[in-house]
Amino acid sequence: MKRDSRNRRRLLQIATATPLLPSVLFSALASTRALAASATNARIRPGDAAWPSEAQWKQLGQSVGGRLVRVRSPLVDCLDAPSGPGCTQLFKAVKNPYFLGDQVGLTQTLGWVGAWTSRPSVYAVTAGSTDDVVAAVNFARQNNLRLVVKGGGHSYQGTSNAPDSLLIWTRKMRDITLHDSFVGAGCDGRVLPTRAVTVGAGALWAHVYDAVTTQAGGYVQGGGCMTVGVAGLIQSGGFGSFSKAYGLAAGSLLEAEVVTADGVARIANACTNPDLFWGLKGGGGGSLGVVTRLTLRVHELPASFGAVNISIKAASAPAFRRLVGLIVDFYGKSLLNPHWGEQIRFRPDNVLKISMVFQGLDRSQAQAIWQPFLDSVDGAPDDFHVEFSPLKVVATSARTFWAPTTFKKLLGFISTDDRPGAPKGNMFWPGDQGQAGQVLHGYQSAWLPAALLHDEQRQELSDALFAASRHWGVSLHVNKGLAGAPAEAVAAARDTAMNPAVLDAFALAISGAEGPPAYPGVAGHEPDAAAARTRAQAIARAMGELRKLVPNAGSYVSESDFFEPNWQESFWGTNYSRLLAVKAKYDPDGLFVVHHGVGSERWSDDGFTKIS
Repeated sequence: MKRDSRNRRRLLQIATATPLLPSVLFSALASTRALAASATNARIRPGDAAWPSEAQWKQLGQSVGGRLVRVRSPLVDCLDAPSGPGCTQLFKAVKNPYFLGDQVGLTQTLGWVGAWTSRPSVYAVTAGSTDDVVAAVNFARQNNLRLVVKGGGHSYQGTSNAPDSLLIWTRKMRDITLHDSFVGAGCDGRVLPTRAVTVGAGALWAHVYDAVTTQAGGYVQGGGCMTVGVAGLIQSGGFGSFSKAYGLAAGSLLEAEVVTADGVARIANACTNPDLFWGLKGGGGGSLGVVTRLTLRVHELPASFGAVNISIKAASAPAFRRLVGLIVDFYGKSLLNPHWGEQIRFRPDNVLKISMVFQGLDRSQAQAIWQPFLDSVDGAPDDFHVEFSPLKVVATSARTFWAPTTFKKLLGFISTDDRPGAPKGNMFWPGDQGQAGQVLHGYQSAWLPAALLHDEQRQELSDALFAASRHWGVSLHVNKGLAGAPAEAVAAARDTAMNPAVLDAFALAISGAEGPPAYPGVAGHEPDAAAARTRAQAIARAMGELRKLVPNAGSYVSESDFFEPNWQESFWGTNYSRLLAVKAKYDPDGLFVVHHGVGSERWSDDGFTKIS
């Protein structure tokens, strides 16, 4: 502390003896405050003596062209008037994911009971350029502030919000540029030019699909949920409906621009900063820097996309166990290939719900593939009742799959932003609306290896799925596992930071529960803590049945348990030590900290106190 005091006195002597410009003076004082605070291993909060002055915040605002804003959650107003018209309208509005995304003080998920609640930063830089991000990163580092980054704001773990922090909000950085022949910086003569698309960090997948597929006739591997942010999905690894054919979204990343903790905007690709490039591909958002733009490979678009939706009710628990066996056998023999993706759900009420998509097949081909399974179901009318009959199979031109046509709106196949004057391209799948404003009660996931589909293990898998469904619903997300994918997709995924378990997993098993939009302290809109506890326990029992088969299954960082005990191994497996080395190189002091992110074990749960 004596050395810190001498440094502070020396800087004050210089400040009084030299006619420094205000910006230099503020920077010097900020560095001194940060130095003093770092000695206690604690970040600065409002009310602390070292918290930046109004003049310093004003200077930051000027340096980012007026794009610094004070942040206030609109939910705070409901605390005083929970039954007022404003609050009533707000809780309706939060069911629109585009409304949520456009609010600097909100997140797509409003919290997780017993884990976190969406609480806004004190200030936010609504970044419009890389220079804005650089200024915000430098200010946070110099003043020892808690820094948080938000793009789409879809984090289940609450990583896109933190109270008492400075937020970098990339929502407005959403330019989209197509390239006929892209070569990354420093890669001339080393890689072949390829068709690609460059997007700003704040772009959403709905808008990227519109530009690349609907308008330009190409395909980019992105997320299934159209309101998810591009940057966050890529950094988590990223799955979409057709990942069984095209691999991880991160596997198609060609280049990224990222501002690291030293305030330097760096290019990361296979030829320039390749270690950082590798870490960004699945190492988790918010841990290595602030991504400002990404360039992704554009693939050839297949002729058609389609979907299969069927719901089957079993007459009894024994009948449901037979039905589970039928679908497991059928999937292993007929659907474990690049054509098929999405979900097979096993419910406690003895209902099997199939919500799958396909690519590269027409409707008659898809119908023919499913006919043997349907024949087996029809052959036992006393045991099984098909709630959607005949089998619902639809197909469409792949180029129009994401187009917001009036026909699809009328049939309820697609929903749009209902705010007056909203952009036409603001679309989302109706099935994803339940996530808007949700409060999570529990959530767990586990990779299931393809070996479980072998003849000698399928019965055990079917038994485990049935046993799990006695406790809570379980879904097999068969697009979130690369067993059955083309060799090139698997190879690209192997060159990412993702847990290698994804390479031979046939599915990601997920069990979760959520409540409607709610906020602590808002009468009539309180989270249901009792229901959350009951459901979380049921989820744990359900997933426990599957973990008997795969004790160290691993989990997907973006869709996982907030309370995951062995998260380093679960999320990244053998890749974690390499990720720590990248973290040490580009962020040695831990400016970027998120819950269960790389290096976060060295910080308190709130990211404010260094513990090792």
